[in-house]
Amino acid sequence: MSYTYDGTVYSITSPVRSISVNKLNIVVKDQAGSKLFQFSNVKDSKNFLAWVYQA
Repeated sequence: MSYTYDGTVYSITSPVRSISVNKLNIVVKDQAGSKLFQFSNVKDSKNFLAWVYQA
């Protein structure tokens, strides 16, 4: 599944094994490995998390 934010496409492979959050940084560990997603504000990171939880 992929998520487009501010012209950047973020891709996550199911199943998601873990999610780690530290304010503007989110690390998602999925079937393909760990990926770091960095956002410019807390609102954007929360929207991204909401998308991941729904998918």
